[in-house]
Amino acid sequence: MKNCDISGLAHSEPVYRHHYRVIYGDTDAAGVLYYGNYLRLFEIGRTEYMRHLFGLAYRQMEADGVLLPVTEAYCRYKASARYDDLLEVATSLVHHGRVSIKFYYEITNTDNKKLLARGTTVHASIDRETGRLIRLPRELASAIKGI
Repeated sequence: MKNCDISGLAHSEPVYRHHYRVIYGDTDAAGVLYYGNYLRLFEIGRTEYMRHLFGLAYRQMEADGVLLPVTEAYCRYKASARYDDLLEVATSLVHHGRVSIKFYYEITNTDNKKLLARGTTVHASIDRETGRLIRLPRELASAIKGI
């Protein structure tokens, strides 16, 4: 299995910071944020990044016939979050190509500034009907060039 090393990755501007409070339903039997929910927080960060910095909503792209499924995801867990912790999900776009984009994330506890997790997701641009790779939507490509 290939080792995914993100040690050299860092945020590139702009960075969007979204706050999220851990609810009881997010935790596992040990009382900590369930590990799979970190990827959900990545999704929240990415969705809000695109909405606030690009002025684009996933819903509209999907209505226009474009999907951006996750083709790769990586998360490095550093410390645990618990019920009622206020977290900051920092998201930035670190790479884009003709048919794909890559985001980088850091999740920190806002009270003690402790880094809880960091990771990446890669997304392919595909046609909703055929499932074939297509160029990034014009609106998205233009928004990326504008940052």
